[in-house]
Amino acid sequence: MPARGRPPSGDPAADRHQPRRRRSDLLLGGLGVAGLVAAAAARPAEARAAASQDWPPFVLVTGLLLIGLVANSDGLFAAAGYRLSRLANSGVALFAGSVVMVGVVTAVLNLDTSVAFLTPVLVYTARSRGGGEAPLLYGCLLLSNAGSLFLPGSNLTNLIVLGQMHLSGARFFSRMWAPALAAMLVTALAVALLERRGLRVGRGDAVEPPRRSFGLGLVAMAAATALIVLLAAPALPVAAVGLAAVGIRLAGGKSTRREVSEVLGMPVLVGLFGVAVALGTLGRVWSGPSELVGNLDTWGTALVAALGAVLFNNLPAASLLAARVPERPLSLLIGLDLGPNLCVTGSLAWLLWLRSARSAGARPSLGRASRIGVVAVPLSMAAALGVLALGSFR
Repeated sequence: MPARGRPPSGDPAADRHQPRRRRSDLLLGGLGVAGLVAAAAARPAEARAAASQDWPPFVLVTGLLLIGLVANSDGLFAAAGYRLSRLANSGVALFAGSVVMVGVVTAVLNLDTSVAFLTPVLVYTARSRGGGEAPLLYGCLLLSNAGSLFLPGSNLTNLIVLGQMHLSGARFFSRMWAPALAAMLVTALAVALLERRGLRVGRGDAVEPPRRSFGLGLVAMAAATALIVLLAAPALPVAAVGLAAVGIRLAGGKSTRREVSEVLGMPVLVGLFGVAVALGTLGRVWSGPSELVGNLDTWGTALVAALGAVLFNNLPAASLLAARVPERPLSLLIGLDLGPNLCVTGSLAWLLWLRSARSAGARPSLGRASRIGVVAVPLSMAAALGVLALGSFR
């Protein structure tokens, strides 16, 4: 396996997608900038308030992606995949181990980091055993979305919705760990059931262990986790950790500016930020969205949030629906975090997953992923909301 922990694609099709992807990224970036300018020109006070609520999540995910890049270059993720492949004596055990790995990385380093770096590792892990790629490939995407309820930093939408509540990571975890765990388990069962053929894989042949160097990446991950759990506003400190870590890597020649640029995908982040601010401005000018979710019960709130995520993407939908303090913020988050598993339009994680899967030589099917999501989403939402109700939280 290559030194940076990512398998070679060996697939010219992945390269053919590059120009199209760049054009779509630039188009989204331009749309976001246009929305941002229009909102600032039409209602400057409301646009400033929306931007104030929306910028911390984007800064935080930038820091987490940079930390993920450093951890990946250390071989941390590849080593975890290799160790999992060696320990699991069946396809079911391999899938169960991947569920735990995706859940931990998503909770600590954000779902976007999880799909960006674990997707190729899990594809490599499956191929090292001679097959069984589908459960790990589709599971990485759906489980990353499902596991993004554990901590505020696990999903940008969490921070947007909670931006006016000043809830610490520890307090959020105490309320949401059980619903998040229920959502992950139900999603894992749905993936395992619908992709059960891929679980009939044995141990496979021995492969060469990936080169790894546990140091800076592990330290940066530990620092980010502590900051997210302990601070109510961890965005700037985590971003500082990420910038420092990647700066050390760049200075030592162990990472390149191109790698940093590819990982961040700034046109997409800028575009989503602009659209989120525009819709957040709309939500402050027009009370309709807030009144809608305010008049719904727990289940209705989650359903509207899930549909909003599919229609607008969960980041802009969060900015629109949480422009005013929501009546049931945790129910809103369940819909915004789990609803994206229905369709590629639901979250940034889908785009990162698609890009990473193709870079690994896989041929992911959006239709196949959505079909699993159609089964998993209502069941996982019901499980998460049920557990939330048992805990007397909203």
